[in-house]
Amino acid sequence: MQNQVINANQGLTDSNNVKLQDIIDLDFLQKFQDSFADSLGVASIAVDIDGNPVTKPSNFTKFCIGHTRGSKVGLARCMECDRKGGEESARTGKPSIYDCHAGLVDFGTPIMLEGRQIGSILGGQVLTSTPDESYYRKVAQEIGVDPEEYIAALREVKQISRKSLDAAANMLFLVANTLSKVGYQQYKLKQMAGLINDSVVQISATMEELAASANDVSENQNTLNNEIKNVNIVSGKINEVMDFIKDIADETRLLGLNAAIEAARAGQAGLGFGVVAQEIRKLSGDSKETVGKIKEFTTIIQESVDKTVTMGQATSVTVEQQAAAIEEVTASIEEVTSMAEQLHALANEK
Repeated sequence: MQNQVINANQGLTDSNNVKLQDIIDLDFLQKFQDSFADSLGVASIAVDIDGNPVTKPSNFTKFCIGHTRGSKVGLARCMECDRKGGEESARTGKPSIYDCHAGLVDFGTPIMLEGRQIGSILGGQVLTSTPDESYYRKVAQEIGVDPEEYIAALREVKQISRKSLDAAANMLFLVANTLSKVGYQQYKLKQMAGLINDSVVQISATMEELAASANDVSENQNTLNNEIKNVNIVSGKINEVMDFIKDIADETRLLGLNAAIEAARAGQAGLGFGVVAQEIRKLSGDSKETVGKIKEFTTIIQESVDKTVTMGQATSVTVEQQAAAIEEVTASIEEVTSMAEQLHALANEK
């Protein structure tokens, strides 16, 4: 049974192998991200540790998604800015606010798990001061987009204070990392619940096998006890036969004695018959002596049988007690199994 029970420490996944998608409900993250972006007027998107998006963009501006990132040169510059922002947030383990190449302000918020970054929430696409349109016209020419459309899109970009953006990034950092921590705890709980459930099922099966074995042993012991009783009965019958032989030996001895007396009376003619009578008396004595020895052996056999019966009865009682104990343990395990199933269901509840 020890080889069958799952080792919980070996069964749990190491946190170094856990991905963002494993511990955070992406549907919930998407809803939160959308609400966050809409309420503050900032753009937002979540990515894994490799920079691959795990959510859809929220509140992305036309300035960025339609023009800057729509340009091959602009997209390359945006990716470089995101990379640097992500590196800075990963280095510090805190939100990083930075100016993008196109003149907007972005932020990178790391999602951490036990000191290791497993993803980021990127966002911003806002202004923190009145823009110099001449600068943006220059950027439009560099990335190959229409300057007038670019300026028109710029005028739609939300302007907020740097302090407000910093507060928004920190709030996002706190919420995202709380989700990460809680999600990882639930992830471990789910694994542990599964391991407990599997282990209890295995233990329950083993206990059922033990109970069945105990019943087999009890039945075999009862059969053995019956056979021993039969041996005891046979020993008793042997003693009865020995008593009968003893009686015959006594009668034979008496006949031999009478024959000897008659032979003596017959004188010379009864000498031969007297020898026969003496041999009969000797044979009777030997038979009686043999019967005595056989009775000693049967007595020993009976005593041994009695001891064996007593031990067998004690074994039967012990086996019955073990079977009863196993049934109680099995009942307790069934209760634990029920609780483990409820725990497993609770851990998987969303």
